[in-house]
Amino acid sequence: MADQSFLHWPFFDPAHRDWAAQVEEVAAGLNIDHGDTDAACRTLVTTLGEAGILQRTASPDGTLDVRTLCLARETLARHDGLADFAFAMQGLGTGAISLFGSDAQKDAWLPQTRAGRAISAFALTEPQSGSDVANSTMTATRDGAHYVLNGQKTWISNGGIADVYTVFARTGDAPGARGLSAFVVPADTPGLTIAERLDTIAPHPLATLDFSDCRIPESARIGESGAGFKIAMAVLDVFRSTVAAAALGFARRALDEAVARVTARHVQGAPLSDLQMVQGHIADMAVDIDASALLVYRAAWTKDSGAPRITREAAMAKLFATDHAQEVIDKAVQLHGGDGVRSGETVEKLYREIRALRIYEGASDVQRVIIARQTLGH
Repeated sequence: MADQSFLHWPFFDPAHRDWAAQVEEVAAGLNIDHGDTDAACRTLVTTLGEAGILQRTASPDGTLDVRTLCLARETLARHDGLADFAFAMQGLGTGAISLFGSDAQKDAWLPQTRAGRAISAFALTEPQSGSDVANSTMTATRDGAHYVLNGQKTWISNGGIADVYTVFARTGDAPGARGLSAFVVPADTPGLTIAERLDTIAPHPLATLDFSDCRIPESARIGESGAGFKIAMAVLDVFRSTVAAAALGFARRALDEAVARVTARHVQGAPLSDLQMVQGHIADMAVDIDASALLVYRAAWTKDSGAPRITREAAMAKLFATDHAQEVIDKAVQLHGGDGVRSGETVEKLYREIRALRIYEGASDVQRVIIARQTLGH
């Protein structure tokens, strides 16, 4: 069992501790066949939905408790990286609907995604505009009471298995960031096709989406025309901290595996844990984990306490937690010796899982730019 003492920090209420215990019980009982990634994700969404865990990924009244989301992602990531992915994408995919959607949009999709009966996705990234969202080129051209979507989105999590996509496209209201709008697009909409499935070192459902004269009603627009950039940033403000929480979960699992290894493995008649250098590695791992947890739950608590934006706090949490989780996991691999790089070993899987977190939802260097600009007063 990973350290749970952090749950008694002043960031949390009794309800958060109860929630963490609930997620822990569900996560500990997961037994998912990862041989078919798409099937595994579908099974996980169904399982988490039936267990009530997905209820917290969306909110009809437009409020999301970030500490709750972070606790779920940390716990699920510690047990199963794909379970964390399944939970996170249900939240990210419907975040814009939760925060800015119409009553009709909420009624149509949130009961389905929260129950695990529909899978959602967040389609923001384009082939030529990853972190530079304002440079998006996909268009949504007004045609009477409809919009016609043309363009591509790529690196879309749940691409190919999602039932509904939140899509951001240029409506031409203004240049740059002010010209984007957000839309709800069901996966079976004519003109929306899967151009390519993308394979990664840690298998997840990812795809490039192609929109060719994809016609959707005006009622599919989320919020005001031209408000897409604001909507996207508000959603990422909520969910960026949860990426850091997932990294924290991976790091905690790596430390647990490392401690078990160095106490069980003997060298020259004594456990590895007796060696001062090994103790130094374990100490560094423990410090990185606690420091990450403090940053993660500071950001979550700040948002839950009413802060309109937590861009700086979330950027710090994501930067530190993901970068240092990489270091923690690397130490765990090293302490496992040859077994650390054997395919299928827990620390080997963690080593592959953690790398993408330093890239998606804002790469580490982008987070440094955000932090620097706010620190300098820009």
